[in-house]
Amino acid sequence: MPDSHLAERGVATTYEARRAAFSWEIPRDLNIAAACVDAHDPRHPALLVPGPNGSLQTISFGDVAVLSNRFVNALRGLGVRPGDRVGIVLAQRLETAVSHVAVYRLGAVAVPMSVLFGFDALAHRFRDSGVRLIVTDAERLERVATAAAGTGATIVVVDGEPPLPHRGFASLVKDASAVLTPVPTTAETPALLIYTSGTTGPPKGALHAHRVLLGHQPGFRLSHDDFPQPGDVFWTVADWAWIGGLMNGLLSSWYHGRPVVAASRAGFDPEWAAHLIVACGVRNTFAPPTALKLMRNAGVRIPGALRTVMSGGESLGADMLEWGREALGVTVNEIYGQTEANYVIGNSQACWPVRPGSMGRAYPGHTVAVIDEQGTPVPGGELGEIAVALPDPVSFLRYWGAEEATEEKTRGGWLRTGDRARLDDGGYFWFEGRTDDVISSGGYRMGPDEIEQCLMRHPAVALAAAIGVPDETRGEIVKAFLLLADGVEPSPELEADVRAHVRTQLAAYEAPREIDFVDEIPLTVTGKVKRSELRHRERSRW
Repeated sequence: MPDSHLAERGVATTYEARRAAFSWEIPRDLNIAAACVDAHDPRHPALLVPGPNGSLQTISFGDVAVLSNRFVNALRGLGVRPGDRVGIVLAQRLETAVSHVAVYRLGAVAVPMSVLFGFDALAHRFRDSGVRLIVTDAERLERVATAAAGTGATIVVVDGEPPLPHRGFASLVKDASAVLTPVPTTAETPALLIYTSGTTGPPKGALHAHRVLLGHQPGFRLSHDDFPQPGDVFWTVADWAWIGGLMNGLLSSWYHGRPVVAASRAGFDPEWAAHLIVACGVRNTFAPPTALKLMRNAGVRIPGALRTVMSGGESLGADMLEWGREALGVTVNEIYGQTEANYVIGNSQACWPVRPGSMGRAYPGHTVAVIDEQGTPVPGGELGEIAVALPDPVSFLRYWGAEEATEEKTRGGWLRTGDRARLDDGGYFWFEGRTDDVISSGGYRMGPDEIEQCLMRHPAVALAAAIGVPDETRGEIVKAFLLLADGVEPSPELEADVRAHVRTQLAAYEAPREIDFVDEIPLTVTGKVKRSELRHRERSRW
């Protein structure tokens, strides 16, 4: 496979030289599974899975190839065909990775979903994507099965033998053949459908082609200071259900033939993470800003363990960068991207100076500008919207079933991010805020509309509004304003119940950490919540 992403290694060293030397060579025929698994020595380690008493199980690329081949044949026996959507509701584990590889081999479309999702979040994604089959675990089977009711989707459970009509992963792969003729795919064949929250309506599915893997490589390599290097081992706290955990971690590491640690737990424990990094020999990690701040607050110090740390979602600032150098022994490389076009801006401290507080520069291969409403780049130093020039291999194909939203997102030959910034004379981007109402908290991006609709399904709530307010650790937290139904009085018990309602129906990170019971909520003449007015009121209190 042509690999222009590595062509500049050892030749171009400066930022300007790397951009000038770079060119895309995307092959016509491309499959993520072949590029990430079959291209490597089958004896080499692919996954490292921590076990009890400090044990560490090693899964080779050959193991992944055989298991995924068997699972493809099992999926075919269950009626899954090229183009069908396959939901994956699993944490970091072997079966998650195997499921992704099998879906790509089959020419089907993987629809990863967080294990944190509640009923509403799962049900919307199952129905909107039209999943043919769902892979999950025993712990989440009841919730998944209830949310999938009426879709006709087959459910495969990865641990144990579930009750009928569900199927067990272990017996399926045991009985299936390891001999496989993979489905031919091109760089433009759909491979991945990841849902992203907007400000109006329910979450939209961003559909990506197999080329998205290659689109990530300039940023991935540089944000990890010329990855791979001898001894590199990758782990991320980020869920593989998100494009950050999946593409910024698992699949990009595998593309370069480097092993990945598969380990996760409910809630982030900074001391557990530090122990895992040292015990498993992790050299490279993607850690959202919230995780790094929690590690700092816990007094974590592991200098010399890590070679590179990449972070994204919000600016770390000079103090956090200095903490990273002292406590972790590295300069954290911050990056920027979205589900629709990820890893387009960032830093590489080994290749160019980091300007604390900035987002970094556009990575080679991506043309990123700050534009006005008409799509014209604005002069340096002026405020505008961050936009990615199209076509770009990392850009999504379209929103699933949302043609108008796709056209609005990509009008004028630009993928418009909705984020505002200024561009300085060195090509560094400086974030200035959102053009819409998306809430960014702890590495998660949330649309307020979905939260508001969930809040209003609580019997005590007549009307709700949700905005993001600043938080030192998480960047932002969700704050809700609730107009209660007639006869309902505010109380600490009601506040706790409302919060639990959102946590159960959507996800824990979408539950409002602050709640104000109000007598009115500002609305436009068409009845829409005036979130800008609520934010303005809050700013006067900060």
